[in-house]
Amino acid sequence: MKFIIIGITDNPKPFFPPEVMEVIKNGKVFSGGKRHHEIVAPYLPADAQWIDITVPLDAVFEQYRLQSFHPSTLPSIVVFASGDPLFFGFANTVQRKMPNAEIVVYPTFNSLQMLAHRLVIPYHDMRIVSLTGRPWQEFDRALIERADKIGVLTDREHTPSAIAQRMLEYGYDQYAMYVGEHLGNTEKERVTTLSLQEAAVCEFSHPNCLILSTLDAQRSPKPFGIPDSSFTLLDGRTKMITKMPIRLMTLQALDLPRRHTLWDIGFCTGSISIEARLLFPHLHIDAFEIRPECESIIQENMRRFGAPGIHIHMGDFLHCQFPVANSPSQRPDAVFIGGHGGHLKEIMTKVVSVLADDGCIVMNSVIAPKVTTDSQQLWNEACEALGLQQEPPVRIQLNDHHPITILKCRK
Repeated sequence: MKFIIIGITDNPKPFFPPEVMEVIKNGKVFSGGKRHHEIVAPYLPADAQWIDITVPLDAVFEQYRLQSFHPSTLPSIVVFASGDPLFFGFANTVQRKMPNAEIVVYPTFNSLQMLAHRLVIPYHDMRIVSLTGRPWQEFDRALIERADKIGVLTDREHTPSAIAQRMLEYGYDQYAMYVGEHLGNTEKERVTTLSLQEAAVCEFSHPNCLILSTLDAQRSPKPFGIPDSSFTLLDGRTKMITKMPIRLMTLQALDLPRRHTLWDIGFCTGSISIEARLLFPHLHIDAFEIRPECESIIQENMRRFGAPGIHIHMGDFLHCQFPVANSPSQRPDAVFIGGHGGHLKEIMTKVVSVLADDGCIVMNSVIAPKVTTDSQQLWNEACEALGLQQEPPVRIQLNDHHPITILKCRK
């Protein structure tokens, strides 16, 4: 099957070069969104058949496949798509859904290019993020990595207002926001420059996109090793936090640069999750805690240090539902056990049942006179029972604190 994908803007009277007009003239089966249909309807042949692109897309592609069996049509479909079909566009979807299909693309400028043109802003150095039907992960990552210029594709949930509110919540306020609405539509197009505070309370018509540009070139760099005293603590107890040098050694043991999903079991203040989020923003992080009062503590610390995107799960880990998708790539491949309440073997058994094949588990064992249960002994027993391969433990002592042993095993 052949797809000829033509990029258009929001212009109600589009211009098509002769080559594209010839494709449209000879076409029989056409497809696109409802908005695209309204724009191109005057250019279609009288006997044109139109397939609306709506969700679920599986139903749309089933209609495409049926065309190849129709005796009166050729297995060729002309699709109208927004902007450049290879820029987070429909051509990518066709490649994913029908990898053997032949694809011909006639692109036009995408919306972020048009917005940059209107503003006369060079965009070769712009970090591009799509929030169209996607979670916040890559946008949060761009903020944490201190990108100076970010182009954002939006949708009806991830609006410019919602984006501004999220940025302000986590302290990323040193940006100006440029919003383009109905770009290419000579009657409705609007380009606005706002502060984040202004954008947070504004309403914008759809479709739109935006560019964020930093106002302050001297922004402070993201921290490497957050001081313990900077965290909001559980009941102000300084012992209820993994100390900064231990924290950094723990992250090193977890081998996070090459991991994709981190579980932090017993997060308490959230120090491990937050430090990991800031240093390795590519990670998907799930943090678990049984004490209800810790939920507000981690949220406050996330806002304080600009660490959005940590997924919080409250309740007993042994009875919670796993946040694991069917895809193997979303199974945890790095797990830190910060607390186990005497149920270490049960927790490790549950972790091992979903741990990625090359995954690792790390725990810090404290050696203290008043500790009646030797957590390292429990760890050794659990590793032996579960067939886990241990690495040599690392022992460290800070000042007058009790010695800590960093334990690590692999599946």
